[in-house]
Amino acid sequence: MPDTTERVCFLLALRPERIDDYLAAHETVWPEMLDALRAAGWRNYSLFLRPEDGMVVGYLESPDFERARSAMAATAVNTRWQSAMAEYFRPVSSTSRPDEALHRLTEYFHLA
Repeated sequence: MPDTTERVCFLLALRPERIDDYLAAHETVWPEMLDALRAAGWRNYSLFLRPEDGMVVGYLESPDFERARSAMAATAVNTRWQSAMAEYFRPVSSTSRPDEALHRLTEYFHLA
């Protein structure tokens, strides 16, 4: 049976002056947010930071990333989390939430 897991990598941009606050917020991610991510199909989810400029690299695996994103977008806890996190990110537009500003990268090689 073929592996249908999508491996997803994305970029986000933090405000450099807010990096420490952003990291502190992730020391205690709300349990209901973690539960919602799992229920939506986010697996093996990691965030990495380049502290020199605030670049965040995210990685996750999901059977269907667009469905997982849609499922998260429909939760009240995600709406609250994105609102709380918005102050840490460089604005992309006046209405965008951090989860809407992620820039997905194209996978071109994988060694299983």
